Amino acid sequence: MLHQEIQNSLKVLNEGGLILYPTDTVWGIGCDATNEEAVKKVFQLKQREDSKALICLVSDDRMLKKHVKNIPEAAFSILDVTETPITIIYDNPQHLASNLISSDNSIAIRIPNDDFCFQLLRRFNKPIVSTSANISGYPTPNSFKEISEEILKGVDYVVNLHRDKVCNKPSSIIKLSANGVVKIIRK
Repeated sequence: MLHQEIQNSLKVLNEGGLILYPTDTVWGIGCDATNEEAVKKVFQLKQREDSKALICLVSDDRMLKKHVKNIPEAAFSILDVTETPITIIYDNPQHLASNLISSDNSIAIRIPNDDFCFQLLRRFNKPIVSTSANISGYPTPNSFKEISEEILKGVDYVVNLHRDKVCNKPSSIIKLSANGVVKIIRK
């Protein structure tokens, strides 16, 4: 079943479509993080201004290094010691959709601790957008059954895994500037 869900998701991602998928935190709306048109569809579905940044997922350090020009050493230390999901905002992203990059030239990236996400990212071999499965301004759903019809109908594929799981809270977010300054955005 896992293999089939990955295949189905890959087909949609490669065609520039949107998937609704379980992550290590909450259910997410995802797309190819290198495809501007796909990213635009996410902003439209969420009814969110494109000036508000989205998170993207990478499979591992190798993929992270490909999409962030200079990763501060502190990032690897933080990733090694954290026991809860953490998203880090990095300066100077590269090889990503321009509408995914914040106006201050930064990007929020997480390496998920989830088998489905890891395998999907490895097979796709590109970052995937991961933004909560809700319309902007509405609460983040804690489970699949709390996701609105509008979101369910607005994506091209809904992953058929972990639908009974009550999701954890969203990840913590920190901004890690190239000069070593750490700023907590969301605990």
